[in-house]
Amino acid sequence: MSEPDLDRFTSRRSTVYGADGVVATSQPLASQAGISVLQDGGNAFDAAVATAAALNVVEPTSTGLGGDVFALYKTADGDVGAMRSCGGAPAEATLENVREQVAEDADEDIDPEEAEMPQTGAQAVTVPGTARGWELTAEEFGRKDLGELLQPAIRYATEGYPVSEVVSAQWQHAEELFDDEHAREAFLFDGEAPSTGQQVTLPRLGQSLQTIADEGADALYEGEIGEQIAAEVQSKGGFLTTDDLAAFEPELLDPVSTTYNGAEVYELPPNNQGLIALEALNVAEEIGAGEYDLDSPERVHYFAEAMKVAFEDGHHYITDPEYEEHPPLASQEWAEERAELIGDTANHDVSFGVEGSNAEDADTVLLCVADGEGNVVSFINSRFAGFGSGLVAGDTGIALQNRGASFSLDEDHPNRIEPGKRPFHTLVPAIADFAADDPETEDWAAFGVMGGFMQPQGHLQVISNIVDYDLPLQAALDLPRWRYREDGTLAVEERMDDDDELLTKLTRKGHDVRVLYPGLFGGAQIVRNQDGTLSGATEPRKDGNAQGY
Repeated sequence: MSEPDLDRFTSRRSTVYGADGVVATSQPLASQAGISVLQDGGNAFDAAVATAAALNVVEPTSTGLGGDVFALYKTADGDVGAMRSCGGAPAEATLENVREQVAEDADEDIDPEEAEMPQTGAQAVTVPGTARGWELTAEEFGRKDLGELLQPAIRYATEGYPVSEVVSAQWQHAEELFDDEHAREAFLFDGEAPSTGQQVTLPRLGQSLQTIADEGADALYEGEIGEQIAAEVQSKGGFLTTDDLAAFEPELLDPVSTTYNGAEVYELPPNNQGLIALEALNVAEEIGAGEYDLDSPERVHYFAEAMKVAFEDGHHYITDPEYEEHPPLASQEWAEERAELIGDTANHDVSFGVEGSNAEDADTVLLCVADGEGNVVSFINSRFAGFGSGLVAGDTGIALQNRGASFSLDEDHPNRIEPGKRPFHTLVPAIADFAADDPETEDWAAFGVMGGFMQPQGHLQVISNIVDYDLPLQAALDLPRWRYREDGTLAVEERMDDDDELLTKLTRKGHDVRVLYPGLFGGAQIVRNQDGTLSGATEPRKDGNAQGY
């Protein structure tokens, strides 16, 4: 994939303000879809669904009906909650069945006991949660029905739109990923990915969206679309059935939270990695990481070290909570104990990553909406890695996710595959009460940072930028980022390399410092309601914008 040269852009952005609504997302056409819904009387939840659906079309490289959706929100009435709509492994996907099928599909003879979970293909497909998650959001919290909210996405799919620059670059991997002719016809044009500015239509996807608009989400789970999804997976040796689809239901649940220097931060509980962000915030507060100067090597060092121990814990314990318990990772007592591991030099005695998950640099879309009534919503959608498994269901135009690649085929691993089990999920929308210690002040934000294992690292940095250093929203997203990598290196953006002394001092603290491409440092969005004043900011490393009215 050819990456766009993000460093060549010299334009600046300001924090966006709006009186009645703000939408922040990674593609401007999707932002416009959300704004139009707000202007037409919808609330933030309606706008979130319309924006997410539009992103299925205008940024199909990162999200789709074949994936999952999650939300965190604060309602106008003050209720704080979460929505999780992610499916599990098929009922027939036992460890033995999957091992045998993976061995049978391998290009060379392997012992099923030695099989590893594939990154793509039918075994990586889990039940998609997107359509029923959208429907639940609209019915439970919105004012408009799902069919109306899908109309902007349907128009983009059937009437066409020009492809933006970052999306065009991400689309290139589809040329190698898609083997079947129906998949290539759905997403390629004369066998090629679209170039920047090329006008495209996605009529098959548009027809599926229209069917769901007419018949509801059941069209995907209990109708012809679901039949095509199951048939596609089974034709490639997978175990997904229409019964698996029909049995799926999204959930409304309580988020998990912690306080960080006066702000309360809310995240999704397992099977998502929200506890990692919360543990890192707790450890960082315990060791005073936010007390150092913004441009100091100590700030980067101590936050990165807090992140390391949180990753080690989370990536060992987090999986579907119905199958495995986890210790109190978000508690202050746990943080106090783990903080003892951190000193003034880099700690190399920590492990990182869910072995074999290939989740470090996955692709996602996250959008945030605030309305004038007091609702704030963080809404995240993904197929996991780009176009997902490489399977497109028949003539539906729906690319199926590869979230099952995060399962392990090691019977002793907490995240081993089991029937119905949900895999470890990187997706973590978030909200924060920046005035948690002042009940007279309203200061809520919905935010998130896309990108695999970058997500909790991005949460840590964005929260600290605002809470510890009082940066404006856009400046908090613009600041150069760091990230700890699975290989033990500490990656930084090239702009941070301008300060040779900073990187040299990090190296002297024992960090193996690497300068990496800006696109690997996440895709953040944020909106805020500060005593009735709405504001928003968008990720400078993406195509998107924040838009208010």
